[in-house]
Amino acid sequence: MSIDFEGLEGFIFSKMSETRLPGLSISAIKDGEVVYSRGFGFRDLTTGRPATPETLYCIGSVTKSFTCISIMQLQEKGLLDVEDPVEKHLPISLRSHGEPVRIWHLMSHTSGIPALAYAEAVIRHTMKANDRWLPISGYRDMFTFMDGAEGWAHTKPGERWFYLNEGYILLGYIIEKVSGEGYVDYVRGHILEPLGMRRSYFYKDEVDRDPDAATPYIITKDGERIPSTYPYGGILSDGGLISNAMDMAEYVKMYLNYGEYKGCRILSEESIREMMKPRVKTPDEPFISRYVRYYGYGLGISRDFYGYDLISHGGSVSVATAYMGFIPERKIGVMILANGSGYPLSYIGEYALALLLGRDPRGHPVFGYERLQEELEGVYETYKATMRVKVARRGSLLALDMGDRYRELVVPLVPSGLVGESLHFYGISMDRKIPVEFVREGGETYLLYERYKMKRVGKL
Repeated sequence: MSIDFEGLEGFIFSKMSETRLPGLSISAIKDGEVVYSRGFGFRDLTTGRPATPETLYCIGSVTKSFTCISIMQLQEKGLLDVEDPVEKHLPISLRSHGEPVRIWHLMSHTSGIPALAYAEAVIRHTMKANDRWLPISGYRDMFTFMDGAEGWAHTKPGERWFYLNEGYILLGYIIEKVSGEGYVDYVRGHILEPLGMRRSYFYKDEVDRDPDAATPYIITKDGERIPSTYPYGGILSDGGLISNAMDMAEYVKMYLNYGEYKGCRILSEESIREMMKPRVKTPDEPFISRYVRYYGYGLGISRDFYGYDLISHGGSVSVATAYMGFIPERKIGVMILANGSGYPLSYIGEYALALLLGRDPRGHPVFGYERLQEELEGVYETYKATMRVKVARRGSLLALDMGDRYRELVVPLVPSGLVGESLHFYGISMDRKIPVEFVREGGETYLLYERYKMKRVGKL
């Protein structure tokens, strides 16, 4: 089967251009081999050095799957059980509504404690995006920070998904206490080295010595790209690994072979399947895509991606983003890394995975919705140009701008029962939900809103 990677390259190039991403690296895996890899753009804008498939970036929360593999390895060795209350291994109490939080609750983000946002504060302070400073340099600092977190619990353990970075720091401590090794040493010795991931690091001095490391960039709302740094030491077992698309391809191969890599058993097939088992439904409801999302142990599960379970996880430290996705049933996977925040890498990943499945990515509902937005953007006028409005993208939604020189009036347009190329939306205005319809007549596009009919007369 011939795979149209040229189409993928055009798609990536256009999305990087739109969102001003400096650089991006990608690897695609099929049947145990890397069938495509490439770097796009710049790993460093000042020197002009290009991104390569081997360029280093922080993978952010994709690190969580390494933490969960470590926990599952220790369970296989009989050193812990994921059903253990975390209090058994921690010097602090952690209960939600009086019930003990267990190790698997932290792995699946079902502790009942909503995000305490320590990572957000650390990342934003590193970027100089805010002044909130948290002096968290290790586990004892985290224990101090979390003193009183039990009172922040919203549900009992296991009842609801609340993404909790802090929980993964606690898992890192458990790994250290049970194994007798530092977290970094454990992951390096039991995962990275057996997989041949020799250019995957946690420490700044290691990254600084590497000749092919990306400069992380802040991309401002005005499109300016400001060199930055990673929050070294501020995050670790929840999102601190720095790697590259080729090393990560070996990691994906291990999952596609259910824990075995070149004759070396990293984790049993049973434990891998336990990690990929849906534990809790995530709260986001699909209105465009067909699939529903769940969370396992450090991995997300999307049901019915072209008829298959898509296993994935994203990562972001704002100045770098990542996406890992794979479909074990078809032995395909993809890894994407970038040195900034721009177009969602998950959509690029799904585009690549559709190609690897032999499907036309243009049929993906998300991309159909994007095309629809592009077609509908523009300037609209009422009869004889008595009134002029604009329809423009704002974030992930279209918005109707009806303001003038003296007042601002912006109405967000939410897709209503969007199927395929449907043109029905509704606008939100105070306490009202107003039907909105775009109609094509005689080669022209018209907008019907409340009392008005408006014709598209030009681009923005």
